[in-house]
Amino acid sequence: MIIFLRLISIALLVVQIAGCQTITRIENPANTYTAENTYRKLIGDYPFITIASVSVPATVKEMKNITYVRYGNRALQLDLYLPKTNSKQLRPGIIFVHGGGWASGYRTNFTPFAVAMAEHGYVAATMSYRLSGEALYPAAIYDAKAAIRWLRSSAKKYGVDPELIAIAGGSAGGQIASLTGVTAGIEKFDPQVKTSTISSAVQAIINIDGLSDFTSAAARLHEDDPRKNPSAAGAWFGGRYAEKTAHWHEASPIFYVNKNTPPILFLISAQERFSVGHKEMIEKMKPLAIPYQVSQLSGTPHSFWLFDPWLTSAVDIVVTFLDQQFKINRSDSVR
Repeated sequence: MIIFLRLISIALLVVQIAGCQTITRIENPANTYTAENTYRKLIGDYPFITIASVSVPATVKEMKNITYVRYGNRALQLDLYLPKTNSKQLRPGIIFVHGGGWASGYRTNFTPFAVAMAEHGYVAATMSYRLSGEALYPAAIYDAKAAIRWLRSSAKKYGVDPELIAIAGGSAGGQIASLTGVTAGIEKFDPQVKTSTISSAVQAIINIDGLSDFTSAAARLHEDDPRKNPSAAGAWFGGRYAEKTAHWHEASPIFYVNKNTPPILFLISAQERFSVGHKEMIEKMKPLAIPYQVSQLSGTPHSFWLFDPWLTSAVDIVVTFLDQQFKINRSDSVR
């Protein structure tokens, strides 16, 4: 009885503490999508790879754990990487959304990519978002749009050109980034759109090995696999395709192509099932003259962006694409 009363007291104390301060979330031990774990899976087939370094060079300024949005006591954070320079020139911004099947992963998975972008003169952010175990679709889209809005509202403080912001992501993060980018102004995906004067639109999308169409037969073969209970997509949508058909359709970027769709880079691995739908999406973009590019890194596994030597190639492709879309002249000392 004494032990029972002590447990109740401890529980009440925890509730009281949680009620008066921001909740500190404990890392989920089931969240295993890290570069280290992925490396152990891949090293046998790709013995030449190394985990991309998260070290920050002297030319880049790192600002960690910045809160970009709050939901009650829940704070979502991002890390920011800026070029160290005395130049007053405004710089383009890019926000990275990590992958992990909508259920796992960490923003630090994109730290090496973000650091490299900062070295090329971009202001880069890596964001955390609510995973499917915490909040179902479309919460992650709300979070991504909130991060864009935060970066644009903070543009003057961090030297960002508010008219030149891109969103990028890998795997599930690629799908999230793409859907975020193609749904500008749609309240269903952006609850703040009616109350905020700050736009959450982006000027370019980088979809790295992410789905463009959940409803295609090829995507459903893997994302709606009956052997998985639930599948990653099913867990995010709160049900299988037959149960939540509308969600599977709504979350497919392919269905939002219009004349205002931003330029899109599809950066894909040799594992084509992860980028299903991008070819069909491009066919919708062509008549509208929306700029696009498809770059495939041959011989690569999924999650290639976590490793060298592929990271260098991926960064070069992204920088070249964004420089072109943003009309950046390297001779003007962007770095």
